Amino acid sequence: MLVWLAFEAAYQTRGLLPLANDFYFLLPVKILLLLLAALCYWGTALWFGDYEAFEGSSRRDVLKRTFRQAALAPALLVLAQFAFRLDMSRLFLALFGGFAMLALLAFRWNAAPILGWYRQRFGVERYLWIVGTGDGARRVAGLVEDAAAYGLRLSGFLDVTPAVTAIQLRREYPVHALAELPELLRRHVIDEVLFAVPSEQLTELEETFLLCDEEGVRSRVAVDFFPHIHSEVYLERLGEAPMLTFSGAPHDEVRLLIKRSIDVTLAAISLVAVSPIMAAVALLVRMTTPGPVLFRQERCGLNGRRFVLFKFRSMVADAESRKAALAALNERELVFKIKNDPRLTPVGRWLRKFSIDEWPQLWNVLRGDMSLVGPRPAVPEEVEQYKRWQRRRLRMRPGLTCLWVVEGRDAVDFERWMALDMQYIDTWSLALDWKIILRTIPQVVSGKGAH
Repeated sequence: MLVWLAFEAAYQTRGLLPLANDFYFLLPVKILLLLLAALCYWGTALWFGDYEAFEGSSRRDVLKRTFRQAALAPALLVLAQFAFRLDMSRLFLALFGGFAMLALLAFRWNAAPILGWYRQRFGVERYLWIVGTGDGARRVAGLVEDAAAYGLRLSGFLDVTPAVTAIQLRREYPVHALAELPELLRRHVIDEVLFAVPSEQLTELEETFLLCDEEGVRSRVAVDFFPHIHSEVYLERLGEAPMLTFSGAPHDEVRLLIKRSIDVTLAAISLVAVSPIMAAVALLVRMTTPGPVLFRQERCGLNGRRFVLFKFRSMVADAESRKAALAALNERELVFKIKNDPRLTPVGRWLRKFSIDEWPQLWNVLRGDMSLVGPRPAVPEEVEQYKRWQRRRLRMRPGLTCLWVVEGRDAVDFERWMALDMQYIDTWSLALDWKIILRTIPQVVSGKGAH
């Protein structure tokens, strides 16, 4: 959008200047140039890895990268005009490059507080633990602290045999034994584990890498001790420190942003479209059974974050207190599920059959707690009993529907359910999301597989 605004500003400025030659583009040509300009700027930044480098970068580094982008992108646009036989004013191109650079610099220099504000209010701060307590680990910790405005939060340090109990930087951070990591993963929100140890120690941390891989925790390795970086290695940078990244879940931020945009758009449209029906359902629940219209329950979201899930109440008001008495009838290994649950109300049974009780979760989608497609959010008590490999399903934002729904909903056993969630995480794409959404509609409308 900034590139397009810069294009329009340069176009209008050049048109207003009292020069000898008239300047204008026909509408089809202007649209073509706008698309080419966006591709040139975006492609240049992708080629040089600029989008991965801005987080935690100094203003000088941002200036250097933006100047390179603002110089090369118009040059590519010049080449494109020869390919498409277009005629562009050199003054217009100079104005365009200058305006684009100023706009991009103004945005990027102020992106940290904007992003920090967003992450603080919408729960997307990232919590990191650093493995290592030496000088290198402390230096990397300082870089994490420098990137605090982007939402990075250092939780503490891990070491094989800690010599200290805390490390003082800008504030004091706890130091735990590396053997405590499984328990820390279970008890705390941990988005990433960052390894900042000498190269000779990496081979001793094989079990720790395996633990992070099995749980789906993104792990990074500070590889500034390597003289060369292989071009096929998945490499990121935190300021000046290079990081090898191993991700057990989708990490492409552009595609995930598109997924989030689709979630917000479809959830908003759906809420508006079904609001009259939801009002009628709420009235029906209120009139037929005593108790609240909505059922609220704490669930585990992305990387174990807790949130309150909303549903239309389909059971009697004291359903939770009666759960223990019905434990012997449970048909699942971890999830509490009874085919003909006696706690269901007549209206609730109908709501569940067609998944109407789930409609209030569209609000959870809008809030960012959930996605339209993703593993179903589990209650904390279930997560406590997960096997290590099953915990990786927490590394994807939970959703309203997923592969297990289109495979048979409640007819799918627990192990198959978990395996389908892993399959979704491992093969995720935007096309797969659309396929699941389209297959969910007839599955839900028919009421098949619902208990």
